[in-house]
Amino acid sequence: MERLTIRRPDDWHLHLRDGDMLRLVAPESRDFGRAVIMPNLVPPVATGDDARAYRDRIVAAGFARPLMTLYLTEGTDPADLVRAHAEGVIHAVKLYPAGATTNSASGVRDIEAVRPVLAAMEEAGVPLCLHGEVTEASVDIFDREAAFLDRVLTPLRAAHPGLKLTLEHVTTKDAVEWVRAHPGVGATITAQHLASNRNDMLAGGMRPHFYCLPILKRRTHQEALRAAATSGPGSFFLGTDSAPHPLHAKEAGCCAAGCFTAPHALPLYAQVFEEEDALDRMEAFAALNGPAHYGLAPNEDTVTLVRGEPAAWPERIAGHGHQVTLFDPGWPLRWRVEAREG
Repeated sequence: MERLTIRRPDDWHLHLRDGDMLRLVAPESRDFGRAVIMPNLVPPVATGDDARAYRDRIVAAGFARPLMTLYLTEGTDPADLVRAHAEGVIHAVKLYPAGATTNSASGVRDIEAVRPVLAAMEEAGVPLCLHGEVTEASVDIFDREAAFLDRVLTPLRAAHPGLKLTLEHVTTKDAVEWVRAHPGVGATITAQHLASNRNDMLAGGMRPHFYCLPILKRRTHQEALRAAATSGPGSFFLGTDSAPHPLHAKEAGCCAAGCFTAPHALPLYAQVFEEEDALDRMEAFAALNGPAHYGLAPNEDTVTLVRGEPAAWPERIAGHGHQVTLFDPGWPLRWRVEAREG
């Protein structure tokens, strides 16, 4: 197949930051219709009013259809949260375990402290998106997702069976199997976790632009993610977790976690689906499964990707006082977006 036309995808996990960085990166998600926007700013997007103001800044910066989330804290007001969802201000709520990733210091330390909020969300039908890792220093970084499934997610599912759950950026075979065993739970998968494994990040030297959280895992986990993503209709769908950082923060002694994939995410996904002989199932993953999980209609417009000679992608984008390096999988990309129609 040299040409692929699919419904326009949505990005169900996107970081746009704020201020000058927002103005730089927001237009780079032009291939996507809607996007679930992460709330981990400083200070976090923690109230309905915060979400309204941030939404306005995003639209002004060039992304027209943001789906806002609230940052769940141990001080979240359930009434404010439910009201913001009922008014269409927010689409979901994001649970960060405190200390798990970028700007997560305000996250949840004790799940019991947010039980009233979770109960209110379950009753009102507000979806919960989860960064699925434990943060105890005693747990190896490569095991933190699997530990989260056992210690947090399984009890959470049992206590709140009516709560709409999305396990974001799954990275392990364990998570794939858990989601498959729990109907109604959704899961996003990033381009970098499909394209790469921890050898790409570590063998021959540490490559900071491969470093993200949850961290890249073994090849066996990468293979499980590829099988899940290319399985067709179901619980797994596209979420880039595109996470821009200034160049100086990525190329540092203690580098920031995140891969910036927004400009070329669809070609990255298409190349993986081609390698798995599954291009006929990319539309389900990219454009149908996510809306079905969240009870929304798919986009009516389309995107067309074409395959040819290796596409020329810039090493980085620059503007508004920032430079951000694009994720480079280490092999040439042969797909590019030719047209957006509708």
